[in-house]
Amino acid sequence: MSRAKVKKSAKKSNGKAVKKVTQDDINKNFEIIQKAQKENEKAINKILGGLSNTIGNLAESMLVPSLTEKFKNLGFTFEITNRHRKINSDEHDIHTEIDAFLENGSQAMAVEVKTTLNHDDVNDHIERMEKIRRHADLHNDKRQFSGAIAATIIDEDTKRYALKQGFYIIEPSGENVKIVKPVSAKVW
Repeated sequence: MSRAKVKKSAKKSNGKAVKKVTQDDINKNFEIIQKAQKENEKAINKILGGLSNTIGNLAESMLVPSLTEKFKNLGFTFEITNRHRKINSDEHDIHTEIDAFLENGSQAMAVEVKTTLNHDDVNDHIERMEKIRRHADLHNDKRQFSGAIAATIIDEDTKRYALKQGFYIIEPSGENVKIVKPVSAKVW
């Protein structure tokens, strides 16, 4: 192509010259797009996080309120129910949160609440129970600690796995909730 044709092609049909796009222009636009994408991701994560918290709170509101009464039918007498109990010990590197903690002078039940339960959640609760036991031992707390998992959706395989690990299962049952007792309840 001759120089005259190149100069001609560098003009718009209205006769004005077209700005030549440089690599710097492309890089600046790319940075603007990346920044906008990160801001959108933050906004979406905030929305999803809020929705997830709302659903989690709904599951807790459905499954936790009548637990002392339900466990009483299984021979437990819990006098105190704490929601969202935290254990933080920087000195011993023990940090965990319990969604519902039912207790009396000799026993305590740590309840983890999930919307949908999976194997990783069960394994996480095993670790949580071990932390609770370690913390109790450090504070000369000789109570027996048991674990339960409450969930609105539990597939049969995960339910069997959790029961095999010694956890009580709390699940919806019609307009109520029921507790399924493991064959051999584990005490931490």
